[in-house]
Amino acid sequence: MDILVKGGLLADGTQADIAITGDTITEVAPGISAEAGEVIDARGKLVTQPFVDAHFHMDATLSYGRPRVNASGTLLEGIALWGELKQQQTREDIIARALDYCRQAVAKGILAIRSHVDVTDESFNTVEALLEVRDRVRGVLDLQLVAFPQDGWFRAPGGAEQVVRALDAGVDVVGGIPHFERTMADGAASVRAACELAAARGLRVDLHCDESDDPLSRHIETLAAETLRCGLQGRVAGSHLTSMHSMDNYYVAKLLPLIAEAQVAAIPNPLINITLQGRMDSYPKRRGQTRVPELRAAGVTVAFGQDCVRDPWYPLGSGDMLDVAHMGLHVGLMTAPDQMRTAFEMVTRTPAEILGLDFGLTKGKRASLVVLDAPDPIEALRLRPARLAVISNGKVVSRTEPARSDLSVTF
Repeated sequence: MDILVKGGLLADGTQADIAITGDTITEVAPGISAEAGEVIDARGKLVTQPFVDAHFHMDATLSYGRPRVNASGTLLEGIALWGELKQQQTREDIIARALDYCRQAVAKGILAIRSHVDVTDESFNTVEALLEVRDRVRGVLDLQLVAFPQDGWFRAPGGAEQVVRALDAGVDVVGGIPHFERTMADGAASVRAACELAAARGLRVDLHCDESDDPLSRHIETLAAETLRCGLQGRVAGSHLTSMHSMDNYYVAKLLPLIAEAQVAAIPNPLINITLQGRMDSYPKRRGQTRVPELRAAGVTVAFGQDCVRDPWYPLGSGDMLDVAHMGLHVGLMTAPDQMRTAFEMVTRTPAEILGLDFGLTKGKRASLVVLDAPDPIEALRLRPARLAVISNGKVVSRTEPARSDLSVTF
């Protein structure tokens, strides 16, 4: 074997060695004694499948302050600033920022990202840049791209045609933003068009859906219905869903079973949803994160996404999915032990399933995993510890020394 990860603790608390040959896990068992090219001592440390970010915007990342800071902190000002930046940035600029972020993400144990790429940039720089980035990080980081018409499927001139152009160029997933269309009817029409396009091409769908404080926004209902009509069950995600935070409980009681029946996944983005939403409220202020425990209780697949790191919408962000899950469980009031373990799964196992990735710590799976300086998922969420080793497809791609403090004070 090439690598032996020795004595690690799996998420369920069991101890096991993990043998890796080439790019494949060849054995998971306690007490493996065969020779290995490299032995990683993981005794007492959590060994987990990789972190996966199910929702990100790599074309905008690390551009904070360009062309200026988002003074209001709102979604709409962020969109306006991005519209200006699109006219200024070059293809090389996008590539440089994206690769910089990919390096940071891999060091944090993220080995797969679904990034929405704005296709309404007439120069097509965003699409061409991220297609090149996808090729350059292949083999280390799985980058799945979504054809995202930021300015609207119908609202942006040629928006629908640009989505098709991006898919023809090799973008992976059909995107949309129905709540940003001029009318509710146009938004519903964009959902239908996106689902029909995905069905015709055999693709997945991931829509920015109901990202507002409007309790009457109904695009997730349309998305679920169109998923069923087009036979797309299990291939569709609704991202954000923040309006559900404000919806009438009676309506939500009808909506949740429909989402579950259609097998539409939900991808809230805690850091951004609680920052952008509620900006027009006085007090009490709505926090905006969708109804995560209720969606899960209804049988809906739910994963957390990062969304933004230092861009026109968000001035912070570290590329650490444990930060995302930590915030998500707080806002979702998910502090029971089983709920906290679920929050950890929502940035590892669950988003991998949504993206259709073959991750997992069992024999025959891809040899991609992370060793953390913590004994279990709950402690990992509490401490957000160092990623001691990150292995991607059978290669160690990042190492971090554990944090240590040398206290001189005595008590």
